[in-house]
Amino acid sequence: MFVQPAPASDPLGMTFDQMLERIRYAGAYPTRERAAEAVHAVMTGLGRQLSGEERVELAARLPIEAAITFTAQIPAVEPLTGYGFVKELAARTGGTAATARWDAGAVLATVADLAGPDLLDRILARLQPGFALLFGRAELVQAA
Repeated sequence: MFVQPAPASDPLGMTFDQMLERIRYAGAYPTRERAAEAVHAVMTGLGRQLSGEERVELAARLPIEAAITFTAQIPAVEPLTGYGFVKELAARTGGTAATARWDAGAVLATVADLAGPDLLDRILARLQPGFALLFGRAELVQAA
């Protein structure tokens, strides 16, 4: 009998279906399809913002469907701030800034859990200001 090996899993053992259910609950989306739309839109945008070793490590911790969307993007030459990310997401999806912020928060909070605290610290160090809040973290700014 041939036993097919199980796909590599992330540290939390989260499948894409489990990720969608978690995001559906966190974002209060009416359907899994709406949650999937949010995942693909946000991961597309994040894929344009993150490069380097952190990009590779995050992709390895995501469910395969999310990782494919994330890694299919070419990192942008001009990185966006968190606010710019939300504005770009709203423009790309045809939504408002408020719904884009909601989508980003629902998706990126789950991504933060999948990344874990150490990788998330490194990711936030690479991204422009304003992203920490999107990942569900406080962003501390030094006084000038």
